[in-house]
This record gives sequence, structure tokens and C-alpha cells, in this order.
Amino acid sequence: MAMTDEERSSLYDLIENKKFKRLKEELCDMNEVDIADLIGELSPEITLVLFRLLPKDLSSEVFACLEIEQQRTIINSIEDRELHQIIEDLAIDDAVDMVEELPASVVKRILKAATPATRSLINQYLQYPDNSAGSIMTAEYVALRPAMTVEESFAYIRKNGVDKETIYTCYVITPSRKLLGVVTLKDLLMNPYETIVEDIMDDNIIIAHTTDDQEEVASTFSKYDLLALPVVDREERLVGIVTVDDIVDVMEQEATEDFQKMAAMAPSEKEYLKTSVFSLAWNRIPWLLVLMLSSMVSGFILNHYETAFAAVPLLVTFIPTLMDTGGNSGSQASTLIIRGLAVDEIEPTDILKVIWKELRVGLICGIVLAGINFVRLLIQYPGNTLICGLVAISMFLTIMLAKTLGAILPMAAKAMKLDPALMASPMLTTIVDACSMVIYFTLASRILHLAV
Repeated sequence: MAMTDEERSSLYDLIENKKFKRLKEELCDMNEVDIADLIGELSPEITLVLFRLLPKDLSSEVFACLEIEQQRTIINSIEDRELHQIIEDLAIDDAVDMVEELPASVVKRILKAATPATRSLINQYLQYPDNSAGSIMTAEYVALRPAMTVEESFAYIRKNGVDKETIYTCYVITPSRKLLGVVTLKDLLMNPYETIVEDIMDDNIIIAHTTDDQEEVASTFSKYDLLALPVVDREERLVGIVTVDDIVDVMEQEATEDFQKMAAMAPSEKEYLKTSVFSLAWNRIPWLLVLMLSSMVSGFILNHYETAFAAVPLLVTFIPTLMDTGGNSGSQASTLIIRGLAVDEIEPTDILKVIWKELRVGLICGIVLAGINFVRLLIQYPGNTLICGLVAISMFLTIMLAKTLGAILPMAAKAMKLDPALMASPMLTTIVDACSMVIYFTLASRILHLAV
């Protein structure tokens, strides 16, 4: 349960009145995430005081939950002995995440404070590609031997499982670390002590490779409802596991990245309020420039058909309606397709099925919207039946085209190994705008017999 405002106020009173003994007792009863949130709201001086109040085991857990700037403040303020304790108590994946974010001078001190074994592990993890299974896995898992009995397995878990990410799922490996199978704590509990692990392990294993993209790993977790996933190298040796808490972070990161791309912004991992104005602007300017330049196509089209709307000025009145309706229709389709691709409901090979479905959806939407708009225009502009019919037909064709493009473009991007989110609302709207004007003025020149 999250910390209430009343509890937060009480802690602030203890800090203000320097009642550190009582404060320590309160902190020890709290969740490490809530403590990290509290520390994040305090000044650097008070942050260090609170951090040093915590018992060693709890302080490491809290440290892993802190923002990178707070971690940096603490590292710069503590002795090497304290830093060594924190690094050794941290899960290896948390230590790697921290090292990746901190400046080189701080990283040098961290690696110096770590034991050779921890330093070697951190360096090994840093060699894996960004956003790969290897970069998010942890080496904190329970490994059993196939010849162990259930009794021996329990003894091993009691001795070595304290600092592991999970003890519910154990991995059966050979001396060369080749993964043979998986056995759960339930399997061990439900069998007699003398049972051999090899006899009860599940050798039908779902695995990931170190170079697999983290988005694929997240998809595997979602598909099979996993709590942990073993990660193997090219020789099929177990090198780590990915746990569900890491995958939740990955899902949030990937969803945020997709939202930013769909809004035509360069992805950023920093929180909004902690990102500088310059960085926010720099993330947006490149895409705005691309969209601005691509929108010049619409200007060329308008210039080409200048004589048409000069002859019938009323034609210009309906351009915004056509463009907005087309853009909205395309965005609806692309949003659903991007979501379907993200959760593996749709594959690029399904493109013909998707096009057929969107054509039928576009047909229904087009008939309804064009029909209603035709009646509205007849009422608003009596005596201009031909122009009203022209606008209705243009709207129908624009909706059909927008729905189809909204389905095709994200799937084409996926097929070309690009992020489908790139083909979301801003880019799609620009393309549909140009197409809708070509349709509109081409029909106008034919139906109204206008020179172009």
C-alpha cells in the first residue's frame, strides 16, 4: 500500500525535529520504493542523512530504487567502504543500469570499489547490445544439478537463495552451464525428498538468447504468462534470467517510446519535468522539420489547381473538412494496426486480410459520413447540389484511402524492420492530406468541367 499524505507529513515532522531514532524505526517498517520516493523529495544533505540511517540490507534495496541523480549524489558523498557494500549487495542488472547512466569518473570509482568477480560480471553485461535480453538480465538465479535430490535442492536453496531474484523457478544445468530443464518450488514441495531433480524437471524450456531484442522478450513473457525467463548464449549455456519486474520496466519504456514516435518526437528516457527545455525542443525539431517540408507537397497541389478554386471559390471552403476527416480516419486505422503489431496479434504476412477488413470498414464509415455531410451541405448551401455531391464523393474516397493507408504503412514499416510507430498520426496525416486534395480537385475538374 502506498504511503499516505498523513504518513508522509509525520515523517517530515520527524526529519524537521531531528528525531532520527524514531525516524529510523519508521523507515525500517516501510517499503523500499516508498523510502526512495521520500528521499527523492529531500535536499542532498538530508538525503545522505536518511540513507545512512538505514540498515545495510535495506539501504542497498533503496539505493536500487533511487533516480540516477540521487544515486550519484550518494556515491559522491560516501566512503569507498560503504560504496563497496552497496555494489556487492545490488542485483547485477541494477548495478549495470547504474553504470550505464553515470559519468565515467563515477563509474571508475564504482568499478574500483567492486570485487573482481562483480567487476567482471558488470563488464560482461556491458558488452551486450543495448535493449537486448543480455542487457536486462540478471545473474542472480538458483541453479541446480540434475543428480541432486529434492532434499539436497532445498538445502542448496536455503544456503544460496537469499540474494537471488527468484527462488520459485530453479534452473537445472550441467557443470558447463548447459541448460537442461526447469524445476519450480512447487515441483520440489510436491515430491519426496529422495526424488532426483532430473526426474521431475521440465525439459520443454522457453528461452531467450542474449542478443534477442527486449521487445521480443516482453512479448514472450506476455504470451506464456512467465515470471522469469532463462537467457542463454550462442552455446546454449545459461548466463542469466530476465524477471517479470524487469519486463514491466521494458514494457513501460517501449510504450513511452512508441507514444513519442507517434507524436513525431525523438524518444527520450528522461522524465518530462527533469528534461531541459533545450532537450525537449531538440527532440521535437527534427520531426517538425520533416513534416513541415513534406507538407509543402500540399502547397504544390493547391498551386497546381489554383485556377479551379479561383473559378469556384466555394471549393476552398471544404478543404479543411476533407483533410481533417481523412487524417482522423487514417489515424484510427493506424493506431489499431500499430497496437496489433506491438502485441503480435497481427503479422506483416496478414497484410491482405488487414487491407480487406479496412476496405470494408472504410466503405461503411465513408457511406455514413459522406451521406450525412451531403445532407448538411444541401441545407447549408441550397442550389449547389453538384458541389455538395462532389464534396460527398471526395470525402467517401478520402476515407477509403485513409483507412487503407493507415493499415498498409505501419505494416510496411514492420516488414522493412522499422518501427511501425513512425507511420502514425503526423506522418500519415501529411500523406493523406496531399492525397485528399488530389482526389478533390481531380473530381472537381471533371465534374465541374474546370480548367487546371
